[in-house]
Amino acid sequence: MSFTLTSSAFADGAAIPSKHTRLGENIAPPLNWAGAPDAARSFALIVEDPDAPNGTFRHWGVFNIPGGRNELPEGSDTAPNGGPRFCDNDFGNGRYDGPQPPKGHGIHHYHFRLAALDVPSLSIPASAGIQAMWREARKHTIAETSLTGTFERK
Repeated sequence: MSFTLTSSAFADGAAIPSKHTRLGENIAPPLNWAGAPDAARSFALIVEDPDAPNGTFRHWGVFNIPGGRNELPEGSDTAPNGGPRFCDNDFGNGRYDGPQPPKGHGIHHYHFRLAALDVPSLSIPASAGIQAMWREARKHTIAETSLTGTFERK
């Protein structure tokens, strides 16, 4: 079985519903994964927009997701479950911030990337930001999967 990432909110390559954008309710979409390696001790997730006008923009960074989990429920960045930690995103917030591309800029692609890690946790401060967290996660990645959603602000 291959390592896969899916969402009940949108299919791979399809539009992200406005509910999950900064123009809507700005709620993190539900994410599920399957086929993670047995050796996965934790997971890390990032959401990036490479189509942003000034280069890749990072919307969400989650780390120290316990290895026994296989989902992040809708709105999991606000749920008080004491589980995963969240990095400061490029908006400067330690939570999910959905798509908000410039008006008339065309379709943007949002890459949800999930890494299975060989360590139970990463020892970095959330304030280090998503890019620093992902750099550290890459040192421990044993498998990776992704899901891409699109959004266009007309």
